[in-house]
Amino acid sequence: MLIYIVRRLLYSVVVLIAASFIIFSFVSLSNDPLAFLKMQPNASEQTIENITKRKHLDQSIPVQYVYWAKDAITNQFGTTTIGNRPILPDLTRVMGHTLQLVIAAEILAILVAVIIGVYSALRQYSMFDYTATTFSFVGLATPVFWLALMLQVLFVNIYLWFDVRIFYTASLSGVDPGSGLHFVLDRAQHLGLPIIVLMAASVATYSRYMRASMLEVVNSDYVRTARAKGVSERGVTMRHAFRNALIPLVTIVALNFGGLLGGVVVTETVFALDGMGLYFVTQLQLGDPYPVMAWLMVTATLVIVFNLIADIAYGFLDPRVRYD
Repeated sequence: MLIYIVRRLLYSVVVLIAASFIIFSFVSLSNDPLAFLKMQPNASEQTIENITKRKHLDQSIPVQYVYWAKDAITNQFGTTTIGNRPILPDLTRVMGHTLQLVIAAEILAILVAVIIGVYSALRQYSMFDYTATTFSFVGLATPVFWLALMLQVLFVNIYLWFDVRIFYTASLSGVDPGSGLHFVLDRAQHLGLPIIVLMAASVATYSRYMRASMLEVVNSDYVRTARAKGVSERGVTMRHAFRNALIPLVTIVALNFGGLLGGVVVTETVFALDGMGLYFVTQLQLGDPYPVMAWLMVTATLVIVFNLIADIAYGFLDPRVRYD
């Protein structure tokens, strides 16, 4: 197992280096990072020239990449093109906000999906099974932005009709969130709708995988043997079937979690949340390649890390899995 992990880590470093160069090349060639500054009437030629020299924008893409890589490793992702602001503090702030959203959404989605998937498998072709299947297809087919907008409209109207504030429809916290329990409740009201939006597709996906995996396991030979030995149905389900049925779900959750951390662009933009998604959109509109590169590298690293976590989890969930 240790050799496998080390080998995967070494492969991951090579993949990250290759991906970083390709991404940097495309981001740098896509637009002029000084275009926004050049449109400002009070921007002097000397200012533009100083920034060009400081960021080596007058040199070739490979040379720019080498300087960027040096800054990313030694200077905490460097600074922005305009304003010369450090990138890491902003990235750390938005990462913390996104983690709150994604972790809460994933924990709730896993709990709900596992319950639905297991019960659907144990009650195959029942009314509950058909209903869960229908809603899972609806969840997979529903566009994220549309669901977010519909929820905003719904809860705004609930507030207008009944003067009851269940969830806020924008921002990360109120003007005066307070502290302690008051802060937690305020944050929960602001993150409630984004969490529901992220949960929709996740629950639909996870529950289908859990149902299919559970059906495969409950019909296997060792489960029938356990029943023949007189093990209770609860014991068969929890001790023999449930653990093995989790293996495919672990892969999907790990891959989805890594993707969600960097891919909540639509949700955070619609709800105006100060997270990684909104940060990416803002920097992309400004045309600054350095914060965009930092965001992309963090996202790529997370995807690779959670791929590795999924592979390692195999060995703990299924003793039959061995890595040479």
